[in-house]
Amino acid sequence: MHDDGGQESRLQAALDLTRAIEGHLICLDVVAMPALVGDPLAANASAMLLQDEREREDVNVASLRDRLGREDASWDLSSVVGDLAPAIEDSAALADVIVVNRTLTGSSRHDLRELASELIMRSGKPILAVPEASPCFRPSGRAIVAWDGSAACTAALRAAVPLLQLAESVILLEVDDGALETSARDAAAYLSRHDIHPLIRFEKLLGRSVSDILVSEIRDRRADYMVMGGYGRGRLIETLFGGVTRSLLRQSPVPLFLAR
Repeated sequence: MHDDGGQESRLQAALDLTRAIEGHLICLDVVAMPALVGDPLAANASAMLLQDEREREDVNVASLRDRLGREDASWDLSSVVGDLAPAIEDSAALADVIVVNRTLTGSSRHDLRELASELIMRSGKPILAVPEASPCFRPSGRAIVAWDGSAACTAALRAAVPLLQLAESVILLEVDDGALETSARDAAAYLSRHDIHPLIRFEKLLGRSVSDILVSEIRDRRADYMVMGGYGRGRLIETLFGGVTRSLLRQSPVPLFLAR
């Protein structure tokens, strides 16, 4: 939780997920450290910026408590001061999934795509990354699993089983880029043992990028969310040369359930 343009979409997605699995929602309000903190030449400015941030988030927390008190979900809310990624990671030891935005287009000084990337790489938890304008998250809707057979993809599939068991339909979409390790048929057999019976689709690149194929499938199939591995070939490689995870964090029209 933080007073920015994506807070409502994060909160609504988290509430929808919590209700669907009859879980418990942990809300963490982060009072973000100003960039000037630690600069001895700007100590007074740092203190003023931090105080402004604290006051703004105090108001935010009061509003959130009032809002959550009217929701039919189990929840608690705490507040910490610190940098976003470490603060969330430190507080998520007993969490099953972390909900963040995939990116923010407004004036937030925080790079939410980088936050999602950091949490995928370091937290050891699945990440639900939602668009900032997303009105809801529908676990019972139509799901697509982006399948490339990588270790990251299999980790995401295993973590997503409780969600996929709720889905109206599941498509296993195998995009063969020449590096497939485990086939979609094997993944479908695994899901069937959890009473999930997906439709398997196979796509070849044919001059297209994997990310373009995935976004097209999301739109064409009217998917409600996508399950995929995060940085299966390494974050550095994707940073240097571009990659599927970074592209989908930038442009996916639906929530992404990512794990590594």
